[in-house]
Amino acid sequence: MAFQQHKLGAAAIGGMLGLSMTITLMFPSFDFRSAESTWVGLDKSLSNGRVIGFSYEDPTVTGANKPITVILDKDPKTGEKIDPPMRAYVYEPGVPFAPAVRHPANTGPTVSQLSLSVGKMGEATEAQGAVFAINRGEVNGKDWDYIENLTALKGWTPADTLRAATDENTRYVGKGKTVYITEGCWWCHTLLPEQTQDWQIFGAPPMLGDFNGEMPTAFGSDRKAPDILHVASRNSSREWMDMHFFNPRLVQPNSIMPRFDYLWGETDAHGNKIDFDKWRTEYKEYRAGTRIYPPEIPEYAGNSEVRALVDWILTSLK
Repeated sequence: MAFQQHKLGAAAIGGMLGLSMTITLMFPSFDFRSAESTWVGLDKSLSNGRVIGFSYEDPTVTGANKPITVILDKDPKTGEKIDPPMRAYVYEPGVPFAPAVRHPANTGPTVSQLSLSVGKMGEATEAQGAVFAINRGEVNGKDWDYIENLTALKGWTPADTLRAATDENTRYVGKGKTVYITEGCWWCHTLLPEQTQDWQIFGAPPMLGDFNGEMPTAFGSDRKAPDILHVASRNSSREWMDMHFFNPRLVQPNSIMPRFDYLWGETDAHGNKIDFDKWRTEYKEYRAGTRIYPPEIPEYAGNSEVRALVDWILTSLK
């Protein structure tokens, strides 16, 4: 009897496998390119670059050769004021373009048509670099977001755009998402609110068009910590984020999240060597009650990994 049950089980598994393969090969599949990209999808693609992770342009996975997102309050070419400020994506010469630029069809038929015909996206070249933005146009009475090549339309060069933005309005979003993935943050945090009561706490789940051009998607592995898809809408304090990453117990005493103080690097914003041992000793004194206030965290350098990580969180996760 046991042998017959084994045979029936094997046959059932084989049947299910055969059925799944039949469905995969014979039934019509959904063409992802038919889904129109949303503003979120275009923003992800343009700010992340060609791919996040191991690649020929970033073999050590440090966030190298990524585009730079900037907030502009003046025209890089004329100096005229831009009100309200706009978001632009700067690709310096040699930086590989995002999938949305390399493969326009993947953004959807209407979005790709607008990006190529109105936005002049196809005129951009990686060798010379380009500055892109997201604009909104109307087709058949409906508004669509599309990509603009501001280098072709307005003559903005990557160098002039970065100079006009200044460091204060520069966001290293692509590098920041690289840090998020390499540090394994997705093992505990998800970027996918479920279609349940999650909406009340973590915000609405993403739409299909939010993923066009994102490589890779980072839904997360398992939720051991809050979903962070819209975390910047709940908490936009850079100071809080800095403290949280240096030592989560500074803001949440019972947090099980590990410290990420090593993302500060060896020196602070003033070029001084960071004394981590001294800081931890003073923090232990604070926890023991022999010190009234916790020690101040170091001010991170402009090229540090934590700066990029916080840039990504506060810019993209809204």
